[in-house]
Amino acid sequence: MTHVRHSAWLVDLDGTLYTHHWVRIAMAAELVLGGWPVIGTLRAFRSEHERLRAAEIELADPFREQIRRTAERTGLSASDVERTVTEWMIRRPQRWIRAFRRQQLFSEIDEHRRSGGRTALVSDYPAREKLSALGLSHAFDAVVACGEPGGPCRLKPHPDGYLAAAKRLDVSPELCLVIGDREDADGKAAAAAGMAFRLIR
Repeated sequence: MTHVRHSAWLVDLDGTLYTHHWVRIAMAAELVLGGWPVIGTLRAFRSEHERLRAAEIELADPFREQIRRTAERTGLSASDVERTVTEWMIRRPQRWIRAFRRQQLFSEIDEHRRSGGRTALVSDYPAREKLSALGLSHAFDAVVACGEPGGPCRLKPHPDGYLAAAKRLDVSPELCLVIGDREDADGKAAAAAGMAFRLIR
């Protein structure tokens, strides 16, 4: 492999590969127009995510645990919660994330790969559908995402996901660069894993 400053780039998805601010505004408008019944469920789901993030508990699948806890909290079935989360947090945002892609970062990832670098996508949520919507399924050698096979057992800022990605790429942590939009999640995870960090604003 051609030598590069960081042999592997480990990239976050939401808020990193696309501009989160504008996508949130677009999705808020969709919720106002036709999603009122699900707002409470989505808020509860996000709240459970932050609780699990703070607890840093090891779980078989943090995404499924969020679903379970949200169902318990709202009185809905786990299948109803999962349908709502999949529809409103994974499928509906896809047309908006395409519109607000960070094209410059896409170009940098392509150049990194052309120069011999490896890449992995690391996410606290299911990622493959969004990657496909962004046109980036080809751009990552590995995907480590909660809610998908081989996903991390803890949420960021625990380094589990980034360390798993480095292992999958067969690259030592000190040769990895984490690219993310949150100092308190991606940045802390990178530091805990002994990796460099680049903040995307």
